[in-house]
Amino acid sequence: MERGRSLTLLLLLTLSFLLSPDVNAGKILVFPIDGSHWVNMNLLIRSLHARGHEITVVRTSTSWYIKEEASHYRSITVTLPEAISIEDQDFFVTLLVNMLTIQREGGGSIMGFVNFYTEMLSCLSRIHQQASQLVVEMFENKALMQSIRDAHFDLALVDPGLPAGVLIAHELKLPMVFNVRWITSGESHFVVAPSPTSYVPTSGYAASNKMSFMQRVKNMLYYIFNTCIDKLVVCPHYDRLVERYFGSDVNFYHLLQGADFWLMRVDFVFEFPRPTMPNVGYIGGFQCEPSKPLSSELEEFVQSSGEHGFILMSLGTLVKGLPVEISSEIAAAFAQIPHKVIWRHVGERPNNLGNNTLLVKWMPQNDLLGHPKVRAFVGHGGTNGIYESIYHGVPMIGIPLLFDQFENMVRMEARGAAKVVEAIQLTRENFLQTIQEVLHNPSYRSNMERLSSLHRDKPVHPLDTAVYWVEFVMRHKGAAHLRTESYKMPWYAYHSLDVICFLKAVLFVLLAITVGCLRFLCLRLCGRRKSKQE
Repeated sequence: MERGRSLTLLLLLTLSFLLSPDVNAGKILVFPIDGSHWVNMNLLIRSLHARGHEITVVRTSTSWYIKEEASHYRSITVTLPEAISIEDQDFFVTLLVNMLTIQREGGGSIMGFVNFYTEMLSCLSRIHQQASQLVVEMFENKALMQSIRDAHFDLALVDPGLPAGVLIAHELKLPMVFNVRWITSGESHFVVAPSPTSYVPTSGYAASNKMSFMQRVKNMLYYIFNTCIDKLVVCPHYDRLVERYFGSDVNFYHLLQGADFWLMRVDFVFEFPRPTMPNVGYIGGFQCEPSKPLSSELEEFVQSSGEHGFILMSLGTLVKGLPVEISSEIAAAFAQIPHKVIWRHVGERPNNLGNNTLLVKWMPQNDLLGHPKVRAFVGHGGTNGIYESIYHGVPMIGIPLLFDQFENMVRMEARGAAKVVEAIQLTRENFLQTIQEVLHNPSYRSNMERLSSLHRDKPVHPLDTAVYWVEFVMRHKGAAHLRTESYKMPWYAYHSLDVICFLKAVLFVLLAITVGCLRFLCLRLCGRRKSKQE
């Protein structure tokens, strides 16, 4: 009996040891992007740390969200010759003001279009030039690189929007997982999976997947435009580094496409259906969670809204605030409704602010969206806010400002769960009209609640999916069996143009032989008839 108890105890201890997260714990080298991207990456590495993995984050000395010290990771801080523009908290405010000014003055003119994209491309090139210096600073620091090699990392977790980490992971020969939606050329599906422009809207073109002929023409032009931008504006910064450190036989774009696994921050209740690949996992909304109780001050304000409830407004983490002339129009519209308003506002205090509006510098957005008294969410169309709205079933009023926000809000409008007001055309009258439509037309809430039901109906939480695939790649030291090698094919071979030309040539030869034979037979028959007549 005593021996049986001892064996049972030994078995339990063995199982406990084998199931402990520390047994398969690995070392993960993380290359994040600051700002809202870091919110997602930080959540993922917290979960990985809780599983027993050792996390090391590469950051720059000017990072404003990515802290040098944290309980769930250690950091490697790199000082760059020039700070990356997006790590300056005023950068996006300045960019937004410039963009709004260009749009107002240029309107729909060709010159306005040229000015808009000249400004955007100048900023884009400068950001990637600054970010590419991270590679130089790390590669030229021999002691740092040796210490990283000596750490024997098992995997690189990279946000490839700024792909310096791709080059460093290649140098260290590490398996690579992307935490991604955007890469250098736009939406990441366009690099990893077939993306027919006949029904897949390209990055920068705010359209649905049901396009007219002229929309498909524009979609193709945007695709060509994006490809040219990537090849001529972005990639040259990294191509020079690849040539310098790896030689001419290594292709930067192949390194980018060669990631073992892509964790896409996408859910198809939001994204339009499109082709995908085996090494893609979908984790859209993985940051969403049930709401927690509010602070006593916020709860008291929310409860004071009575039967009308409250509206939430936030422009995310990148933009401190709209220009005061726009925010004042919004404030004037809010002042005319019976609902309470909680507005995350950091910039200059707007005029026309009503007694029903509470300005806060920070708020628990997820918890407020999950409150039973919330009626609508006014946002800029960032994906974090959109997924939290979907998760809690709260209809949206969109004021897209920059980058992918216009496309995001088109998707929500196509689902019947949001209505958009353009910032440059916003007035208190049209903004108030939009608020009233979303509040009083029940289809917006019912459509969003339907999306919420679809989004929540999953066998595994998206965050667990993300953790599983990261550990999968570590366990198997890569996932080459899931990755197509098609990206290494020449473009003409990928599109089978060589095969088409070959088959056409064969067909032409067969047709020529057939015609030749027929002609030969006709000539012989004619010759025989002629000889008989003679």
